[in-house]
Amino acid sequence: MLQEESDLSLIIAQIVQKLKGSNLYAQLERQAWASLQRPEIKLESLKEDIKEYFKVSGWEKKLQNAVYSELNVYPLPSHPAAPPEHLKEPLVYMRKAQGSWEKRILKSLNSMCTELSIPLARKRPVGEQKELLNKWNEMGTDEPDLSLFRPVYAPKDFLEVLINLRNPNYENGDSLSFRTHLGLIQVPLKVKDIPELKECFAELGLNTGQLGIDDSTQVPPELFENEHVRIGQKVLAEQDSAAAQQYIRQGSPTALRAELWALILNISSQPEDILYYEQLKMNVIQHDLLVDSLIYKDVKLTASNDDYYFVFEDYLYQVLLCFSRDTSVLGHFAYNSASPPKSYIRGKLGLEEYAVFYPPNGVIPFHGFSMYVAPLCFLYHEPYKLYQIFREMYVRFFFRLHSISSHPSGIVSLCLLFETLLQTYLPQLFYHLREIGAQPLRISFKWMVRAFSGYLATDQLLLLWDRILGYNSLEILAVLAAAVFAFRAVNLMEVTSLAAAEAVLADLSTLKVMPLLQIFLFATVT
Repeated sequence: MLQEESDLSLIIAQIVQKLKGSNLYAQLERQAWASLQRPEIKLESLKEDIKEYFKVSGWEKKLQNAVYSELNVYPLPSHPAAPPEHLKEPLVYMRKAQGSWEKRILKSLNSMCTELSIPLARKRPVGEQKELLNKWNEMGTDEPDLSLFRPVYAPKDFLEVLINLRNPNYENGDSLSFRTHLGLIQVPLKVKDIPELKECFAELGLNTGQLGIDDSTQVPPELFENEHVRIGQKVLAEQDSAAAQQYIRQGSPTALRAELWALILNISSQPEDILYYEQLKMNVIQHDLLVDSLIYKDVKLTASNDDYYFVFEDYLYQVLLCFSRDTSVLGHFAYNSASPPKSYIRGKLGLEEYAVFYPPNGVIPFHGFSMYVAPLCFLYHEPYKLYQIFREMYVRFFFRLHSISSHPSGIVSLCLLFETLLQTYLPQLFYHLREIGAQPLRISFKWMVRAFSGYLATDQLLLLWDRILGYNSLEILAVLAAAVFAFRAVNLMEVTSLAAAEAVLADLSTLKVMPLLQIFLFATVT
């Protein structure tokens, strides 16, 4: 009990400290001063009167949303004496693996620099700045020669690193159970089984109304959809982040989704947010970074060739180029197992006082990175709003899909959860695919790393991302990946090679997410 209280007071102290540096704190302070002029504020009951004023004027709700937002990204409580790296990742072997992976990425980036004789960063000449400013809204028409650039890494390279992960304290002798050797992921992490997942995702149950199922044409819309929309409008009127997060677990109506996601992520576009975006834009105009070419290349290779997303090419450049300059993203490394890469000012190699983070946001884009932004373009048409939503989605969720950690929503745990679900509930299929050299994870890994973006139809993808936001967890990605294999199990039992298995699972664009998840979690005999 005492431990819980001390944990709580520690969390409160740290959240208060963080909020003190925020714009909201300054606004609350201004409001408090302004309220002193009001007749209902009495000196003898000053504290209570100001609290009441905040409640009536809606500022209390804004403060609650800010605290709730912090709690959603806050690392799990650890021992007060634990060093900062434990907040990033408690397991030493995971930290070491992440460190050596980062060195590989940096080596790849530096060798590209050397091969192409291109600096990591340079100031653009004035003429080039003007040209870029003029074509800012139509960068997709630009066709720079990117043939010499290559992605720093692709998901399959990252998978090889995860396959080779081992816990040095774990006995790798013959005494291990037979099952341990079947999957590609060989690290002992605790993952949920189906009964635990059922409890976790209770709102997805067969007896609960779901958008993605109950709004289909066979069911009269007044039975569920109309009522769900009415409740959604009420949630938005209340401006309550926690209520919105609970509500969206049953899916979001298309017309309300953009506002609901912004409410859950606690994003309200203030004039200073628009100004901040404009500053990032000017930074892009003034300086050319090597990662800009990697972003161009990635968009050209992925979103530009996608039937759903090619129309958003210009938005993707704007958002991703600004993202690479945003130093506020560095804050998430406090709870990310990764560390931002460092570079040195020319001629000062090795001198720490001349070290700078490169790129400024600390995130090196990989093949497929732009697909994290593409689906959001359907919801937000103002670049600054699109940018804010993507940045918050990244620092809450997406960073976990390309860093090595033991977090339950981290990619290692997702891979292990996927393999465990298949081994436990579809053992014949798992064993068959393994025997023919088509390990299921080799097929599903790319889906999970991209959070299924570019694989599912957009309406289905947004229904899936509703649930990621609703449950503040990425575990549903592994469940869906296993559900896809279960759905195609009959065809997969017939295949005799990895290529044939990949062909069976090549097109997921016709799949309906919610029925698959419900059948796998709630209609499977366990």
